[in-house]
Amino acid sequence: MDKFKIGLQYWLPQHALTRLMGKLASAKAGVLTTSVIRWFIRHYQVNMHEAFHTDPSYFKTFNDFFVRELKPEARPIVDGEDVLVFPADACISQFGPIMDGQLIQAKGHTYSALELLGGDPELAEQFTDGGFATLYLSPRDYHRVHMPCDGILRQMIYIPGDLFSVNPLTAENVPNLFARNERVVCIFDTPFGPLAQILVGATIVGSIECVWAGCVTPPRGNSIYRWDYPSEGDKAITLKKGQEMGRFKLGSTVINLFAKDQIRFDDAMDVTLPTLMGGAYAHRK
Repeated sequence: MDKFKIGLQYWLPQHALTRLMGKLASAKAGVLTTSVIRWFIRHYQVNMHEAFHTDPSYFKTFNDFFVRELKPEARPIVDGEDVLVFPADACISQFGPIMDGQLIQAKGHTYSALELLGGDPELAEQFTDGGFATLYLSPRDYHRVHMPCDGILRQMIYIPGDLFSVNPLTAENVPNLFARNERVVCIFDTPFGPLAQILVGATIVGSIECVWAGCVTPPRGNSIYRWDYPSEGDKAITLKKGQEMGRFKLGSTVINLFAKDQIRFDDAMDVTLPTLMGGAYAHRK
């Protein structure tokens, strides 16, 4: 069955299916939309008690529900200038050092930081011998993405690609998964050196949004796009630790890259460990 599931993803019209699901998820279908949301809550055991709006009928579209806001007290942000916090509710897929320019995808699979970042050698050099963490957001999770620390946006890169599912099964069986899927790379200057926060697209992920740019995907194409931002002045985009920076409409993965000798991961970090946005993630080295 696993081989069938993997094989099917190679044959599916990934982009057409994703566009269709995006349209359905953004449709205002009244009672039908509410029924789908109620089914989703039951099936995936979504905790609506922590949502700012707890009544499923409040949400006009499935996308509105999927990117639901949480109550302010639901995700306290760990204090401390030397502490980074998890950017999302997720499960730790992999983490560790970037060795010889390679990141671990799953047991027996690695991929290139250079490819992940869109083929820019000068950018990849900034993370040589640094650290990385891959965080998988399941369907039940809160799907807004926040800042691990204070940061000033330096660059955003849209990289087109495939739309394979990014669950553990595909991570273990699809080579180069995260460097071949569509993604949005956000580069920040932080007190911990350069930080890459990468939002990876996947099958039926309707769109990826950033708070400063709105919807980045779709539209999709075959070209890499880069946007550069000022580091100071009125037009500089400065975000605080714990502040929202983006969101997924239907789930996916966040990858962080850190520079060499800047951070050490929290002692509680472990593969498959569930994370909550705002919890202790890493510390100044």
